[in-house]
This record gives sequence, C-alpha cells and structure tokens, in this order.
Amino acid sequence: MIPRILNLQGMLGIVASLLLLGLSIVKAGEARHWHKQSGRFEQLYQGEQSARAQTIANYRAAAATARAADVVNAGRVAAAQRNISERTANDFEIRLADARARAQRLQLAQPAPATAGGIGRTAAVPAAGATSGATGRAAEEDGFPVADRLLATEEAIQLDELIKWVKAQSAIDNGSAATTH
Repeated sequence: MIPRILNLQGMLGIVASLLLLGLSIVKAGEARHWHKQSGRFEQLYQGEQSARAQTIANYRAAAATARAADVVNAGRVAAAQRNISERTANDFEIRLADARARAQRLQLAQPAPATAGGIGRTAAVPAAGATSGATGRAAEEDGFPVADRLLATEEAIQLDELIKWVKAQSAIDNGSAATTH
C-alpha cells in the first residue's frame, strides 16, 4: 500500500510540502530577525531623539543662565559706575569748596586797588628766580585777578576729576572677556 501512495505524484507532493515547510521556516526566521532589527533601530531612533531633546534643553538652560549672569553683571557694573561717579562728584565738590575758600582768603588779604576799578595799574615784572611758593604772588603782581585765578583753578580741578573719573570707569571689569570662549 505504501508503494501505491508513493508514486511520482505523491513523492512530488511530499517534496513540495517539505520545500514549502522549509521555506516557511526560513521566512519565519527572517521575520523574527527583521523584527529584532526593527526593535533595535527603533531604540536607536528613540535614543537619538532623547539626546537631541536633552541637547536642546541644555542649550536653553545655558542661555537662561547666561542671561541671568548678564543681568547680574550689568547690575554690578552699573553699581560700580554709580559709586565712581558719586565719589568723583564728592571729591570735585570738596576740592572746589577748598579752592573757593582759598580764593576768598586771598581776596580778603589783598589790598584794595589804588585806583577805582583797578584801571591804570601797572604790571610789575616778577622777580627773577621766583620760587614755587611765590607763584601766587607772581600772578598777583602780573595783574592776574583772583577771580580769574579761581576760574582757572576750578577748570583745572574739573579736568583733573574728569580724568580720574574716565580712568576709574575704564578700569571696571564688565565681564565681557569671561563670557566669550
């Protein structure tokens, strides 16, 4: 009975069935392989997306930190500039008051002019070899009025304090070198 079933058509049917079975086993293995590969690629993709999102978050946090540091630094620089300006203004006022007090003392100590309004005064030639202490007397002898000397002194003080203010302002570290990398 077996030989009757195993004729040529039966054998071809068994071989075809075995080939189809083998093919289905191979395809099932390939499907399993590609399913694993797909899972791995999906994990890689998710990892890349997560890393990208983390990078964006890090950049945003760094930008926010930098903005906050800039605000703090701007406040520090503004406070330093205000302090320098106030200190310079105070020094200027003190020096002006001192110069005005000295000018008033000189004016009170100066004898009244010989003629009304001081017109017609002759300018005496200062003595040769006048010492530095005699510069006030030499200016007085040359007819340089106390008011003009006061004005010149005030302007010199103003320029001196302006120079000090500019130097102090330029010495403030504004932090710009620290933020550039």
